[in-house]
Amino acid sequence: MATEHDTIRGTAGGTAPVPLSVLDLATVGSGSTAGRALRTSVELARTAERRGFHRFWVAEHHNMDGIASAATAVLLGYLAANTTRIRLGAGGVMLPNHAPLVIAEQFGTLEALAPGRVDLGLGRAPGTDGATAAALRRTDRLNEGADDFPQQLAELTRFLDDDFPDGHPYSRIHAIPGPVQGTANGGVQPPDRPQIWLLGSSGFSARLAGSLGLPFSFAHHFSAANTVPALQLYRESFRPSAVLDKPYALIGVAALAADDEKEARRQVMTGALSMLRLRTGRPGLVPTPEETEAYEFSGAERDFVDSWLADIVHGTPDQVREGLDSLAARTGADELMLTANAHSAGARVRSYELVADAYGLPGGPAA
Repeated sequence: MATEHDTIRGTAGGTAPVPLSVLDLATVGSGSTAGRALRTSVELARTAERRGFHRFWVAEHHNMDGIASAATAVLLGYLAANTTRIRLGAGGVMLPNHAPLVIAEQFGTLEALAPGRVDLGLGRAPGTDGATAAALRRTDRLNEGADDFPQQLAELTRFLDDDFPDGHPYSRIHAIPGPVQGTANGGVQPPDRPQIWLLGSSGFSARLAGSLGLPFSFAHHFSAANTVPALQLYRESFRPSAVLDKPYALIGVAALAADDEKEARRQVMTGALSMLRLRTGRPGLVPTPEETEAYEFSGAERDFVDSWLADIVHGTPDQVREGLDSLAARTGADELMLTANAHSAGARVRSYELVADAYGLPGGPAA
């Protein structure tokens, strides 16, 4: 089944202390296009697969010119067609934006296309601004979705497992592809389904994931101060389930390696300026290094950027390895999911190659 432990727990390769994975936002840089960004996502996924990374996730965001992964399930289908082994998933789908049946159908389809390697990470934030969230949900009651998240999750799980009880209004509705379908010999297909993960940046999803015995992914890359408390709450709340007999926590980490410190700093500054613009209501394409170097930061903006960069692991491959090892030890995370936020597609691909080299992962030049 897709819920067995070996679909969740990766094996650390080389000298990595825990499995390493990749989170991609299909970043659109200034001077580029969404089409190029999506093709870069394929290149990144192939690189991650070749170099022994455990999983490759993409994230749902809307109304953001610099992120091309809004149609998450569509992009995952493209990635599934261009990879063969690496686990693929959403990191995540913002469940309040969607009807649970639609997500069950989309990810059931992905599971049929890439059997045994699909993760469904679920979040309760909108992944966008309020007006866009209202357009997605066709309602102005934006708090309703987040408040109803546990009920939406239960409904989605029922659709994925096709196990609504008799008498339930949805008992005759089946998410297809799914376990209701017969196989060629007339039997019932194995109940493989996407592996559900809960995502969060605070304590709510940590507690819920623990109580349900689900794997948990925490957004350390933009909520670093909450990482240790949230993971502790998850572990304290954990109850064994058919999915997991003990907690499994993954954390998202902003990390970028380059051949020298100066170049690493130059690249991560593009992501920092992009985030500054987003946080101050000026979202757009990720600026080039040259644009970033020419930008005149105010004192308050410089403070924001310095604070942001403090939580990004960047530098030479050895420096990044040291930073990741330290983070894994400090948090006790079972897996690290790296996201390289930078303008240059080449710099991001190069970063994952350098990290893999630093840990002696397979598929390198000497392989």
